[in-house]
Amino acid sequence: MAATFPVIDDLSRPHPEAATGAAWELVSDRVMGGVSGGTMARAEVGGRKALRMRGEVSLENNGGFLQIALDLAPGGESIDARGWRGIELEVLGNGEEYNLHLRTDDVARPWQSYRQSFVADPVWKSVRLDFADFTPHRLEAPLNLKKLRRIGLVAIGRAFTADLAVAGVRFYA
Repeated sequence: MAATFPVIDDLSRPHPEAATGAAWELVSDRVMGGVSGGTMARAEVGGRKALRMRGEVSLENNGGFLQIALDLAPGGESIDARGWRGIELEVLGNGEEYNLHLRTDDVARPWQSYRQSFVADPVWKSVRLDFADFTPHRLEAPLNLKKLRRIGLVAIGRAFTADLAVAGVRFYA
């Protein structure tokens, strides 16, 4: 199990590498036959260096998501996040609702996760998402913070234009 440090990503390493040593990746519903599409890039947004996801979420062909995802340790190893209360995001967006999805060693299927929503306003703001407020999606197991493996910032569930910029991701106590 990998060590847990407060900073998940501060965009200090070359794209797409995060501060954890793992790499961000763009994932869309096309892996399951959907037609949503988008991009992930480093850019200056609103005066700050950011990781930006942009694209169109479509419900066609049973689709409906676009996400940027990050393993919390290189090689997909799990970490112990029990010493933290939640995850803080520094975000700017287009006023739409997005989700933060968590995956643990207990999550076996691609459609399973622990989820919490947030709104990304068109100004930079910090959003704190307490672990206690995450809801299991299509699984029964409670959130096991001892085996946290992956996070995903997700545009999901309805047809809309996604535009989400992230300047920092960290655990908070």
